[in-house]
Amino acid sequence: MHPFSTSAVIGYFLGSIPFGYLLVHIFLKTDVRSTGSGNIGATNVARSSPALGVATLILDALKGVAAVSIAIAISSGNHTAGFVAGVAAICGHVFPIWLRFRGGKGVATGLGSFLLLTPKAILLALAVFVVLVVAFRYISVASVMSAASLPLLAFITRETQNLAEFGLVFIASFLIIAKHHANIRRLFAGTEPRFQVKHK
Repeated sequence: MHPFSTSAVIGYFLGSIPFGYLLVHIFLKTDVRSTGSGNIGATNVARSSPALGVATLILDALKGVAAVSIAIAISSGNHTAGFVAGVAAICGHVFPIWLRFRGGKGVATGLGSFLLLTPKAILLALAVFVVLVVAFRYISVASVMSAASLPLLAFITRETQNLAEFGLVFIASFLIIAKHHANIRRLFAGTEPRFQVKHK
């Protein structure tokens, strides 16, 4: 099998592990998809349990780290294979086969993936995220804007080595933004809730 194909398969199945769903099911005996936004990601998990939200964030990011690391290793250091695996991991998180393709929004998994591939761009995108969360307390706004900025930041920092890699970053960014379509509609309608967590 071609290294890119192998990287895509490994990335997808690692990304499809639904840590948020599993943690809430194991520790709270509920289905996270039936609460809050119905999302399996860290933000929605944190609405039920801040500790599980943090755990979900870390584990979802590590899926991306693992996918990229394995892809680069099995392709003898091919940088582009890492990008393929990273995008595939995001796709796995967003469309997990185990949950009938109803997954999260890919932000944490994208963070983990591109932290290895475009570390400077990710740090700058994280700065955008933090500033927007502090200023507006809308996780969705911060996520969309940081995702939107990533392709440009990766280009400016010269961390994409060819057009294919830039294209893959753009695809990942577009996918994450597209998964926020409901949030974007609520923002325009003025009904998007600000981020709050329960204190237990």
